[in-house]
Amino acid sequence: MIANYGYTDGSGEYYISINTDGCIDCAERPCVAACPNDVFIMIEDDYDDLVASVSEESRKSLKYICAECKPASESPPLPCKDACPMNSIDHTW
Repeated sequence: MIANYGYTDGSGEYYISINTDGCIDCAERPCVAACPNDVFIMIEDDYDDLVASVSEESRKSLKYICAECKPASESPPLPCKDACPMNSIDHTW
């Protein structure tokens, strides 16, 4: 299942999408450690599987919290996306 975390405001859309099916098969969860701003947490989903999620307090501030990793122009791969061996993380903005 694709879980989308974030918001839309007058300046654009700011979402992190996580394919939780990939998280289920990932034992190490390197995306959580790779995020310099502690955006990710591990939760149990509705099926009792441990998956990555965006913390509640981060969801309405992604534009600002993730700015150092994802500036407005193209940049190197994002630390969380680059660390994910399952290619389960994507960003929209």
